[in-house]
Amino acid sequence: MALSHAARKRLSLLILVIGMPLYVVVAVSVVNWADARWGRLPFLAEMAVYIVLGLLWALPFRSLFRGVGQADPNVETDQAEGPGPSA
Repeated sequence: MALSHAARKRLSLLILVIGMPLYVVVAVSVVNWADARWGRLPFLAEMAVYIVLGLLWALPFRSLFRGVGQADPNVETDQAEGPGPSA
């Protein structure tokens, strides 16, 4: 069953406000654990790990986030009246 536009907006906001900070904490904790266990990576390798982790979180939610910033496609708007005062 497809989610409505409003439900997708709410769910994406929930993911960004709660899920994203949790993911950041987990990702940094895993990298710090790996540093403690095997030693620190070279700078470019560590930067690559953070870039991959920064992009990896969005892959499962790509279809959910697509089109959320657009107007609701199911709502009809009256295009006959232009902007401005009507007489």
